[in-house]
Amino acid sequence: MEGPRRDPARSLWRDFDEIMAVMENRFQNMMKGFESQGLLPAPGFERRMMPAYLGEFHVDVKEHADEVIVVADLPGSEKGGITISLIDPRTLFISSKREEEKEEKEEGYYLHERLRGSMERTIALPTEVTDDDARATFNNGVLEVRLRKKMISHEKRIMVE
Repeated sequence: MEGPRRDPARSLWRDFDEIMAVMENRFQNMMKGFESQGLLPAPGFERRMMPAYLGEFHVDVKEHADEVIVVADLPGSEKGGITISLIDPRTLFISSKREEEKEEKEEGYYLHERLRGSMERTIALPTEVTDDDARATFNNGVLEVRLRKKMISHEKRIMVE
């Protein structure tokens, strides 16, 4: 009686997965060594800085009975540099410009993480909204946008002719 036939392609992929696992493990160990020697930024640095480098920002989207609330962190932004647009009933666009102070000089910095420039984000909304009675407030670097939900009537009467 013969045993199950060995599939060479499946075996090849299994070997490849094992090699990748070994490589990933070695890479992680190498990175830990760099981190312990102070050659890499502190853990969590990427999470804090990457959205800013990519020109994005963090948002929360909350849905209530009659409205959708979008809260966006826009640190360093000024009220006049913020633009909000309702692209369509389910998509909100927010952009923000952060201007660099002209008096600052690049020399003399020990650490310079605060970024300047523009950030923008297109946000998918959980339901259709309308810009009627929309409100936006900006306080301490936090933007809050309140949009009323569109009231959709599912029942349509058909008149008899």
